[in-house]
Amino acid sequence: MKIAIIGTGYVGLVSGACFSEFGVDVVCVDKDESKIDRLTQGDIPIFEPGLDDLVAGNVKAGRLGFSTDLTAAVKGADAVFIAVGTPSRRGDGHADLSYVYGVAEEIAGALNGYTVIVTKSTVPVGTGTEVENIVRKVRPDADFDVVSNPEFLREGSAINDFMRPDRVVMGTGSERAREVMRTLYRPLFLIETPILFTSRTTAELTKYAANAFLAVKISFINEISDLCEKVGGDVHDVARGIGLDGRIGTKFLHAGPGYGGSCFPKDTKALGRTAQDNDSPLRIVEAVVQVNDTRKKEMAARVVMACGGSVKGLTIAVLGVTFKPNTDDMRDAPSLDIIPALRKAGARIHAFDPEGMEEAKGMLKDVHWCNDAYDALAGADAVVIITEWNQFRALDLERAKDLLSQPVMIDLRNIYNPVEMKAAGFRYSCVGRPNLSGA
Repeated sequence: MKIAIIGTGYVGLVSGACFSEFGVDVVCVDKDESKIDRLTQGDIPIFEPGLDDLVAGNVKAGRLGFSTDLTAAVKGADAVFIAVGTPSRRGDGHADLSYVYGVAEEIAGALNGYTVIVTKSTVPVGTGTEVENIVRKVRPDADFDVVSNPEFLREGSAINDFMRPDRVVMGTGSERAREVMRTLYRPLFLIETPILFTSRTTAELTKYAANAFLAVKISFINEISDLCEKVGGDVHDVARGIGLDGRIGTKFLHAGPGYGGSCFPKDTKALGRTAQDNDSPLRIVEAVVQVNDTRKKEMAARVVMACGGSVKGLTIAVLGVTFKPNTDDMRDAPSLDIIPALRKAGARIHAFDPEGMEEAKGMLKDVHWCNDAYDALAGADAVVIITEWNQFRALDLERAKDLLSQPVMIDLRNIYNPVEMKAAGFRYSCVGRPNLSGA
């Protein structure tokens, strides 16, 4: 089979590399010439574990290529995937679909035989219908179907998520399109991956519903952690106690500074706006958005309180700035709220992140970027863990305490044990668990 993927962002690049690993001939298309030049030279513009090797292997095998020529890529393709961005529109929370619709017009002009046009981007209900209308308007004679095939990739484990997914959802009413998609995903049928064929509208809504539900779990456990602090409970034990119930499950029940990233913030807002536009408000989702925004803004106050009520003139070491580990993605990361608030309160910031610093430099001002975690700790009055990278989970506590001016740690990811931190001589503050003072 031959496919074209329009957009070489996170979803497009990962999907293209993984499809080529399935044996499909893939061309990834982007208008950004510099990006295509980098990819052609083997320079991967995003950090995703294993992606560089996967791309290199399939380029070498001749199954994966990169181009700025959409027309050439689309001609003769069995399927064309739209994998461009759908960011939140400023001010109202609706998804900005201008990139999707613009690509649809370009694809229409390049079609030269039956083609399945697949929306891989996260799009609101009705987008597939509008894509179909656009193509028919540009090319009334075109032979095509539009399929919704939402992605469910987690940054940091996206390759495994694509190769061995929990499920694949495909929305179409065309048996002809179904056959093309079955062939394309044949390797997953062979390993008995659940494949769900639905209507296009249902597939579009399923993606938003999935992300919103996970966001609900995160905000729920964050609010439970606040209650734990008030009554003396331990949110870890509460999460385990409820997570062992198979109806609830243990995942996404980790208290912290709030969710961020490329999906949850924009998708919860977009789903909420879609519901309002259709006179069926999702009050739970609206509350989750508010709870999460408030949560991130409150984290700086926690740091200030742990430092005695003021950080003016203090140096704060920040470990981790990306929204989660194993990615360089800074979109809606909690650090974008926490660090500016600490700076406004008069603190100096020394920060380190294993992968996100280059991206963060353009988003966070007046930050001293360090070579490693211990470099950040040197001379600092307190250390704040914002992102739970593995290398921060096993710091040499004696070395850390010696480097700090004061043995103060604010652990917003609960990666350390309060009892052990007290024994190590730290004044330790965490989330939703009893805080024990050491030094």
